[in-house]
Amino acid sequence: MNFFSRPLLCLLLGLVFASSANAENMKKIGNLDVHYMAIGATFLTPEIAKAYGIERSRYNGLVNISVLDNSQKNTPAKTVVMMGKARNDLGQIKSLEFREVKEGMAVYYLAQIKYSNEETIHFDIDIIDGTEKHKIKFSQKFYVD
Repeated sequence: MNFFSRPLLCLLLGLVFASSANAENMKKIGNLDVHYMAIGATFLTPEIAKAYGIERSRYNGLVNISVLDNSQKNTPAKTVVMMGKARNDLGQIKSLEFREVKEGMAVYYLAQIKYSNEETIHFDIDIIDGTEKHKIKFSQKFYVD
């Protein structure tokens, strides 16, 4: 595990759990617990963004999704296929290109999205677990800082 791995994982998980005080960012779908969030890329430090090849910009967001297997003891991370689309309120559709990141026992999926100030993005994500296909949908309003 490299130097930047643990900080990114801690930052992203911390943001997921901190934001759950306002709204639940986890959905149970069968044997899967899907944790998700979308944040402005400026929340990442320049070092972490560089280590993961994430464009850190006031107009760039980061989608982070992790999938856990709730049918097993300690709900381990699960490797899946992740695809998705994002749509703004004007109906413009952007394809999401997820990149799988593995750090020790953790597995999460990252995608970047461009946005403008006070733009709400609606996410439609497909999670393929073997022969099963699951969907999650969520929205996030982004602000330019």
